[in-house]
Amino acid sequence: MPSKLDTHASQLSALGHPVRLKILRFVVQAGSEGAPAGNIQGHVDLPASTLSHHLKRLVDAGILRSRGEGTFHFYAADYTSLRALTDYLWEDFCRECSTVLEVRAVS
Repeated sequence: MPSKLDTHASQLSALGHPVRLKILRFVVQAGSEGAPAGNIQGHVDLPASTLSHHLKRLVDAGILRSRGEGTFHFYAADYTSLRALTDYLWEDFCRECSTVLEVRAVS
């Protein structure tokens, strides 16, 4: 099982591409049910094979979940995973941030 550091590094790597960020934003805005691959493709204007590569990267990193309904494939954000990533960044990289923010708010 990968360590927390390895998991989050993989997620950040997957998010480190403008197209994948655009895909994630679109899928998150689609709500908890997600969006069908065809709608995502129309939004990012990529060939199906290229889109498939980007979606696979996001699914493999645990950022998106996929499900099939008949001949359609839907992609939804894994909010638990995204929250764990943001919590990790906040807690591990910004231990002093809350203190700094509190001091600034009082000043």
